[in-house]
Amino acid sequence: MVDLTPGRALWPEAAATAAVTPPNALCAKLGISVPIIQAPIGSAVTPELVAAVSGAGGLGMLALTWSGVEGSAELVRAVRARTNRPFGANLVLDFPVDDLLEVCLRERVPVISTFWGDPGDLHDEIRAGGAVHVHTVGSVAEAARAAEAGVDVIVAQGWEAGGHVRGTTSTLALVPAIVDEVGPLPVVAAGGIADGRGLAAVQALGAQAAWIGTRFLAAAEAATHDVYRQRVIDATVDDTAHTSCFDVGWPDAPHRVLRNSTLGDWEAAGSPPSPGRPGEGDVIAVGKDRRCLRYEDSPPLPGLAGDVAAMALYAGQSAGLVHQVLPAAAIVRSIAEEATTSHLCWQA
Repeated sequence: MVDLTPGRALWPEAAATAAVTPPNALCAKLGISVPIIQAPIGSAVTPELVAAVSGAGGLGMLALTWSGVEGSAELVRAVRARTNRPFGANLVLDFPVDDLLEVCLRERVPVISTFWGDPGDLHDEIRAGGAVHVHTVGSVAEAARAAEAGVDVIVAQGWEAGGHVRGTTSTLALVPAIVDEVGPLPVVAAGGIADGRGLAAVQALGAQAAWIGTRFLAAAEAATHDVYRQRVIDATVDDTAHTSCFDVGWPDAPHRVLRNSTLGDWEAAGSPPSPGRPGEGDVIAVGKDRRCLRYEDSPPLPGLAGDVAAMALYAGQSAGLVHQVLPAAAIVRSIAEEATTSHLCWQA
């Protein structure tokens, strides 16, 4: 059994070799030993990040929606080359994902995460393919529909979350309401969680794991542009905004970002609709074979040059709790160790 008492490290080699006793039913279902799931933080996800989180006992998650069929297969295989632990792949249902799901099931990805759409459209195929189906929701009504569709795990995403945000209710209120609605179906809490105190708190609310994204933007293995990473580290809990500003490429999808010049100028102009936004169509950053437009929905990646700070800097309110860059395994370890000191963690 892995020792999760304070002061003991849960290193990748320990997770890979120990006879693990999972802390709750969800961890047993997912094949993990620590109730920490790395959220699919878009283009910042790398195979190294996913493998490191899974190797440390949590569940790493690829973001495949925009990777293409061949690229998705390569990413899955790259994770497999780095760990023998379970991991997952996320698909956004607002985009065509049938071919990507086929790749995931062919490559035997053990966990399929879906978001922003009707999970029932893909559930039978996911179940037939032998994968666990995890679906993210932003309201109690949406959770009830997902449960009726037969999903295996529900992620309750609070309004505090970074990136694209499905609902308008806070994590503190949403998680117990969804637990009451769909129990005994396991629920994972997302939004505002970046340390062990948050993990312990959401478990006290009835969640069986935490879905953590913003903290992993500052993981050493994440493909986060240096400017973006530093903005996350420097942020306070008051430095984000829930907005619809960065919508070129994904319209009608509210999101939470760090405040920057693009958002500030748009708000100062009265938040006008497209095409009358300040600087709309400007190329604000460039990279190899890429030109990034103002209001584009993509965050800055390493290798881009220009006004990258004006791009979409997706982050949740928990950015105010992120203070340093660490290897992903160390992040998992520190969250797990801090959670044990609360005496609330590891409850089924």
